[in-house]
Amino acid sequence: MTDAWDERKKALENEFFHKKEQETLAKMKQTKIEKASLGHCPKCGKSIEPMTFHGVPMDRCPGCGGIWLGPNDFKILAAKDHRSWFERWFDNTDENTN
Repeated sequence: MTDAWDERKKALENEFFHKKEQETLAKMKQTKIEKASLGHCPKCGKSIEPMTFHGVPMDRCPGCGGIWLGPNDFKILAAKDHRSWFERWFDNTDENTN
């Protein structure tokens, strides 16, 4: 007759290693997805092309026309020439005048 405690110990050990394997597989899957999507538009999947606007590097998708900025690129862009481009995009005074 086998000892119930030994069986319980083996079951817990198997459960532990199963969880570790699942975590490792999930990490590997996420890494593969990130690596495969690097350099591709997250919206349509086409290859993005680097471009420069007012000295700020950014990426443009030729498929959908999306513009992708890095973490600090929007701040840099806004600080450079905010009166010329920011008002053209967001100022509604011309639309409100008759």
